[in-house]
This record gives sequence, C-alpha cells and structure tokens, in this order.
Amino acid sequence: MRGYQITFFTEQDRRQDGKPLGKWLMHLAKSLGLRGATLVSAAEGFGASGRIHSAQFFELGDQPLEVQMTVTEEQASQLFERLRAGEVRLFYVKSPVEFGNTCED
Repeated sequence: MRGYQITFFTEQDRRQDGKPLGKWLMHLAKSLGLRGATLVSAAEGFGASGRIHSAQFFELGDQPLEVQMTVTEEQASQLFERLRAGEVRLFYVKSPVEFGNTCED
C-alpha cells in the first residue's frame, strides 16, 4: 500500500481536552480506525525557538515526545481534518511511504 508516515512532535506537559497531548493523539488514531500509532519519549530536543527541551530527573513535563503513524491518503485527510477542527497546533513531518506486511494472514 502507499500512504504517509506522519510524525507529530510535542512535549510531555502539553494537553488537549484535559489529556496529555501524546495520549490524546493515540486515542484519536484509534478512534479513526488507524492500524496503529507509536508514542516515543525522547531524552532531549529543540524546536524552532531554539529552546532545549529535555527529560530532567525531577521534571519530566518538558520531555520531548513523538507520535508516529503510517496512514493511507484518506486516513491522513481525516486525521488533519480532526486536528484542524480541534484547533490542535502541532509541528509534524509527513513523508510518502510504501507499507504492508511481509506475510499476509
């Protein structure tokens, strides 16, 4: 199949509708019927502002997170429509990919 790999970048302390944004994105992916999504915690990173975000021993709120998913073109449209409707502001990378399983059931 052909589609996109989408990676969203955020921080541990960001929230949407009362939930941590990373987990909110995971629930959104599931509600849209996506095949899967992965939440990845990073040790350190920086964004457009140049400010360093990192996981500190006493404070994990600034810890960088990535949410990755591989989707069809239709699923990507639905996903971004929901993000726009909810006014969710996120930096993302969207790359065209080929995906599938090595062995079919």
